[in-house]
Amino acid sequence: VKLDLRLHEALLFVPCPRTLAAKMFALRTRIAAHSTKNAISGRLILARGFAKHVDNARAVILDRESTLEVVNPTTGRIEKEIPVDTHASLQSKFQKSKAAQGTWAKVPISEKINMLQRFGTYLDEEKDALATTLTKEMGKPISQARNEINAVKQRISFFVDHTEEVMKSEVARKTDAFEEIVSYEPLGVVGNISAWNYPYFVGANVFVPALLTGNTVLYKPSEYTPMTGDHIARLLHKSGVPEEVFTVVHGRGQIGEAVAGLPLGGVFFTGSHPTGVKVASKAAPNMARVQLELGGKDPAYVCADADVEMAAKSLADGAFYNTGQSCCSVERIYIHRSVYSKFVDVFVAEVKGFSAIHDPLDSKAYIGPLARSVQVDFLKHLTDHALRRGAQIACGTGQRLSEHNGNYFSPTVLTNVNHKMELQHLETFGPLIGLQMVESDEEAIALMNDTTYGLTAGVYTPDRARAERILGQVDSGTSYWNACDRVSPFLPWSGRKFSGVGSTLGKEGIRAFLRPRGWHMVNPSK
Repeated sequence: VKLDLRLHEALLFVPCPRTLAAKMFALRTRIAAHSTKNAISGRLILARGFAKHVDNARAVILDRESTLEVVNPTTGRIEKEIPVDTHASLQSKFQKSKAAQGTWAKVPISEKINMLQRFGTYLDEEKDALATTLTKEMGKPISQARNEINAVKQRISFFVDHTEEVMKSEVARKTDAFEEIVSYEPLGVVGNISAWNYPYFVGANVFVPALLTGNTVLYKPSEYTPMTGDHIARLLHKSGVPEEVFTVVHGRGQIGEAVAGLPLGGVFFTGSHPTGVKVASKAAPNMARVQLELGGKDPAYVCADADVEMAAKSLADGAFYNTGQSCCSVERIYIHRSVYSKFVDVFVAEVKGFSAIHDPLDSKAYIGPLARSVQVDFLKHLTDHALRRGAQIACGTGQRLSEHNGNYFSPTVLTNVNHKMELQHLETFGPLIGLQMVESDEEAIALMNDTTYGLTAGVYTPDRARAERILGQVDSGTSYWNACDRVSPFLPWSGRKFSGVGSTLGKEGIRAFLRPRGWHMVNPSK
């Protein structure tokens, strides 16, 4: 008797990016070892009001769990224990945030701008200490942690420069007899369920425009980066943002689910598609605005006329930066047959050049440990599945680096891959990439679209018209010509299909925190 895995998936509320596939792999492994008696027992439990038992269990866990253990993925040591919220504390924080929102909305935009600019200054002043904390929490190489913090100021500058303009009322139509106006108002209390892979980037994309437009924020950092979440709150409060206006909520998946179920004005979530579906379903009864930045399986295509050396070096960095744990990491690379061999040689040499393992606190480190230990086993599974179907290892071992402590996976490049392999369909989110040969632009377009995701896609060619023709046929929210793994605050960041709903960044990323009001103003004397 087999346990119905679909029902078990309903239990896996995971509010951090790219976790579900790895969790399911581990779950299937455990279930395979269960006895028939346990499986039958599981079915009986499911048959007796499964949903009710799950809800009750979550409530018990939320109220009984007292701390989060922050485990350093490099050493395995506990860095800190963070108190977690309960149902009661969450409700209290929500009520205070709700009560403060009206007053905060009336604070002049100039004062809000000054506070957010001070926040950027404080980030810069404490950059080294903040980067060290982030590295200890999730393993990001220290130089890349500093890069993330440095770039937040550009995000703040964009929002500061454009929010007032976006919020201005507009006259839609005017005559002697009437005037029709559109005004814009904050959503109210915003739930920001954030991510661990770029907590400063992903968080700031939400809380900066949310605060500037007059919303209060319940900020739930990932359970993998709660210390960084506390630093963000501390510096915002130091900058003048009241504590009840930006409030941190700590906990694991259950607290994220509880946040999504509050009567909020909006819920903004970054994470996996299955969890995004659960967030949306929790928010739906309250008719809250929901914005989801979910997974990706981002492709790139190297055309026959591409600058192979430039493309290979760019894509190697795009696939392995942040140890492959970026939202828009390159996860599939298609190369035209005529340049395939040369591309493989240059790409592999580039990957070998930055594969040396250093302590992530060492500025020489480029590859760090994975933030979550379960992902190491998942990447090995993807590698083994591909090798059994004919893939070949061109670089790395496709295994855990047992000679190192921590969650290290050997940076691995596979060749001779195809779409019969899970590697080309499941989100990798780690230092593993497959290189696939194609015969034509048309084949590349078909393969790039052979996914349930639609976050980014890139084409390498000196011919802009060719790139635009190809990318115009690929269903993605962002398109790259001779680039990858690139985000600009001036452009909307949005996903299609299973990659999400809504936009952060750009002017659309400001409007996301506003709701329109239509005014019909009729002159009684006309």
